[in-house]
Amino acid sequence: MISWGIIGWIVLGGLAGWLASKIMNTDEQQGIVLNVVVGVVGGLIGGFLLSALGFDVEGAGVIFSFLTALLGAVILLFIVTSVTGRRRG
Repeated sequence: MISWGIIGWIVLGGLAGWLASKIMNTDEQQGIVLNVVVGVVGGLIGGFLLSALGFDVEGAGVIFSFLTALLGAVILLFIVTSVTGRRRG
């Protein structure tokens, strides 16, 4: 099994944050650093939510980790855009 470490968190978080910003139509407002932050924080949010629902998020693989981070990043961007009142598009 590949041990991703911090580099893996950054790469996976960056991809998840970028894709989430495309889904939520906030890509123009974000740069690469913010995409990484949104993806990593989204991974933590997604992991917490899925583990609370009874899913085994540890050791599930890279694809499941990416989808977890993507789910959390979309939730995070939804909350941020709702709270700040920024309109999409």
